[in-house]
Amino acid sequence: MDSTVSPNKTPNPPTRPKKRSKIIGSIIAVLSMIALGALAWYLTHRTPQGAGAAGPGAAAGARGGAGAGPGGGGGGGGPGGGGRRGAPATTVGVATAEQVDIPVTLEALGTVTPAAVATVRPQVSGVLQKINFTEGQIVKAGQVLATIDPRQSEIALLQATGQRQRDEAQLENARLLLSRYRTLLEQDSIARQEVDTQAALVRQLEATVKTDTAAENLARLNLSYAQVKAPISGRVGLRTVDIGNLVSSGDANGIAVITQFSPIDVEFAVPQDQVPELQGRIAQNAKLPATALDRTRSSTLATGRFAALDNQVDTQTGTVRAKARFENADNKLFPSQFVNLRLEVRTIEDAVVVPVNAIRHGANGDFVYVLNPQAKTVALRTVTRGQAFGDKVQVATGLKAGEQVITEGADRLKDGAKVTLPGDRPQGAAGGRQGGQGAQGERPRRQREGSTQ
Repeated sequence: MDSTVSPNKTPNPPTRPKKRSKIIGSIIAVLSMIALGALAWYLTHRTPQGAGAAGPGAAAGARGGAGAGPGGGGGGGGPGGGGRRGAPATTVGVATAEQVDIPVTLEALGTVTPAAVATVRPQVSGVLQKINFTEGQIVKAGQVLATIDPRQSEIALLQATGQRQRDEAQLENARLLLSRYRTLLEQDSIARQEVDTQAALVRQLEATVKTDTAAENLARLNLSYAQVKAPISGRVGLRTVDIGNLVSSGDANGIAVITQFSPIDVEFAVPQDQVPELQGRIAQNAKLPATALDRTRSSTLATGRFAALDNQVDTQTGTVRAKARFENADNKLFPSQFVNLRLEVRTIEDAVVVPVNAIRHGANGDFVYVLNPQAKTVALRTVTRGQAFGDKVQVATGLKAGEQVITEGADRLKDGAKVTLPGDRPQGAAGGRQGGQGAQGERPRRQREGSTQ
């Protein structure tokens, strides 16, 4: 019958759902690969913020990408279109080589020594009656500092004066007799021997009067010594004797000590290697300025000039003693004070100087990196170091005034390397803004195209 099923006809297996699942899986895999490829392209071709990839070429690439077809991706590989970049330029600090006059100075540790020191001692013996100074007072030469009892000296002066007057009277009488004897000799009324004897007596009395005059002057001088005067100008030290004491010229300590403050000297040591240059300047009669600084070298105590150089080298230190003199009008320099002395030996005129950190040392000597402002590259140039001056140093050869050298970041540089200055705008920043505007213009169009599809 028709309802009988034939044994040769079996139903088809359900393979259609399995094929559909395989197709869907393949599509998902392809889409995943496309997504990964798109992500990789985006990561490798995207424009960094502020970089030069967003320049005008990026805008052109964006316009090319807006069109459909294979040419849409050509914008990323063009110039400025965000292709792979080289190593970033190094940010450096620069300084301009200047042309200035450099003073060549000698730095030394000096000791303040007074130009003169005098111990005030009485020159006659006597009792100290009066003291006319205050300890620490500034006195002038010839000022009366103390008074000794003058009575003994006054009496000695009176005796000397009386003796002189007596001998002068005898001399006058002898001269009158000699005049009479000569008159009688002309009349042949007296022997010549008496005349000669009287003439000898007159000469003897004349010598006696001279001796008496000297004794009188000595007594007058001793009387003046009763007033003890300052031998030099300066500052009086502490008093060593009080009123009422017997003083004499043999006292070791005297009455006081006067130290001269103006002018005052500073003694220092000159290394023997610098002595020839200093002697050359002395032979030229050059006035070498000297400056006395405090211990911290932050304050100037006094200004003066070079005074003298010793005549031999100290074999233990290899130095020669020298002296500079200062007026010290304000008394800032004090005897036995330690100061820092700066002596200006000569001046290097129109020297080219750069900061100390601009000069580096290599296998071939000292060198600097010179900046090319147009190309923003540096060139290694060998130079010769000269005289140091504070935080700057002279470049004797190899550099001209006005050229710019690298002072910071030179450790990462090589000859011909590109650099970026701190005040420079990152490369392509303007192009990035233009590219950003182009991208903003493309987004609405892409949105419209998506909505149309």
